[in-house]
Amino acid sequence: MTTIEYQVTDERDLDRILPLWNQLNSHHQSRSRMFQRQFRERTFDDRRAYFGRIAVAGSLRLDLAFDPGRERYIGYCVSSLSAEKEGEIESIFVEAGYREQGVGSTLMTLALSWLDQHGSVRNRVSVGEGNEEAFGFYGKFGFSPRTTVLEQRKK
Repeated sequence: MTTIEYQVTDERDLDRILPLWNQLNSHHQSRSRMFQRQFRERTFDDRRAYFGRIAVAGSLRLDLAFDPGRERYIGYCVSSLSAEKEGEIESIFVEAGYREQGVGSTLMTLALSWLDQHGSVRNRVSVGEGNEEAFGFYGKFGFSPRTTVLEQRKK
């Protein structure tokens, strides 16, 4: 089993996750039945700007998983805490070759612990349409579907 190092940082280091975020976005695009175009048109610059706005309005944390043997990042989790103390797992991804080794679970545990330590009153995570198989992973951490949001697809 590969030894993975975990690092904690914030929005200043978001560029480190660019290749991983691109893989996540491609994953969502390939799984989505209705919103492929939106994922295709989404850019990392837009996402970074969104995370920047969250950081200004509350707190943002970036947990990184690093494989020292290959000298590269193989996973990440972006979490946020609003001024109202609402926590959110904003984005999480682990490269395919590192899944089922506890990397995603470690990233979630680190993020949720940070949220709890900072007084989070509620935590949530959004799952994109087509990626419902992720429910099982999030269920291990006590997340359950609460509301289904329907969005009109713009052509």
